[in-house]
Amino acid sequence: MEPAHAIPILVVIALILAIGVFAGRLVRLIRLPALMGFLLLGVLLGPSAIGVVTEPMLGQLEFITELALGMVALAIGLELSFRALREQRLPLIRIVAWESLLTFALVGTAIFLLTGRLPVALVFGAVAVTTAPAGKVAVIQETRARGPLTRALLAVVGLDDAAAILIFGFALAFAKYLLALEIGDAEAALATSLAMPLIEIALSIGIGAVLGFGLGMADRLLGRSRDVFILVMASVFLMAGLAEVMQISLVLTAMTAGIILVNAQPRETAERVGQHVAEVTPFMFVLFFALAGAHLDLAALPQLGLVGTVYIVARSAGKIGGCWIGARRGGADMRVARYLGIGILSQAGLAIGLALIALQELAPLGPEAEQVARTVIVTITASSVIFELVGPVLTRTALTRAGETGRAGQPD
Repeated sequence: MEPAHAIPILVVIALILAIGVFAGRLVRLIRLPALMGFLLLGVLLGPSAIGVVTEPMLGQLEFITELALGMVALAIGLELSFRALREQRLPLIRIVAWESLLTFALVGTAIFLLTGRLPVALVFGAVAVTTAPAGKVAVIQETRARGPLTRALLAVVGLDDAAAILIFGFALAFAKYLLALEIGDAEAALATSLAMPLIEIALSIGIGAVLGFGLGMADRLLGRSRDVFILVMASVFLMAGLAEVMQISLVLTAMTAGIILVNAQPRETAERVGQHVAEVTPFMFVLFFALAGAHLDLAALPQLGLVGTVYIVARSAGKIGGCWIGARRGGADMRVARYLGIGILSQAGLAIGLALIALQELAPLGPEAEQVARTVIVTITASSVIFELVGPVLTRTALTRAGETGRAGQPD
């Protein structure tokens, strides 16, 4: 129960929005992305600092995070025109495959060499694949970036969600298998776990495709009416709700809807939906990143330790090295090969979510399995603080060095 003197939640939202505007402008003066101001404001107001935003409030405001993620994923999907990607010779599948698998392999190997425990290594390696998309989209919108690297960033962070779900599902299945050998029911646990990531991805894509076609039909029916904006918001609410109820990926669902709109509907339809999304994302970003900052547990940093340090180094090497290899082998632009890896290092909500799933799945197998999951949660939480604070700065650096900032309205 909240204390009697707690600030009303609507007043807290107003404070975040009002102060966030100035916090964003302040950090831009020192050439940092505006979202860093929102993040730091959230850290200051959150439970780790002065506590204006309390733990119960974070639970009540969780729907804002989900809606913002849905808007971000829809915006990413709307940028993934297959024709444009082919014209830019962007080898998406090759880049995502190399980056995901190399990250999984490097982190898994490093953690195994450090701990000597294969189940721990498998879970760490799988969680390492995840990438947080919201920070990239916010930086791209703020810097008005356009070009091959910008399009690659949007495509890769979107597809990383699908890759992470697949790899995590199989890795967790094998981790459960190894740990379940002690209780004699490993085969059943393995068979059930292997099917789950495939079902989750199929449902996410299917629901996203249906909603994408539905939104396109509604837009053509209503034309330039402002009612289309209401339907866009209703679609995001619906996708967020279905994702929660059906335990599927919101990012993959909304991204699929955007891909359908931009590739299977008239161009005017995709442009109108994109304009409506762009109208609301600045408002959502202030709240999203402030709440993300409030969620950051600064007390977890001292627990980072050797395992966390190894995790951060191995994950960074896997992302950067995998993007370089995939881009070069696929014949992508040199700027994509050189800067894509440092632009996708942010990691936050999905990683912690997968770690919590690991705890839920492994805890019934006994104390040793539960300890594996808790080690992952503590380390991922601490490392996410580092990645979430440093990642947006690196994304902006990558876009700036590639010469793609400030190019809105210019041809790619």
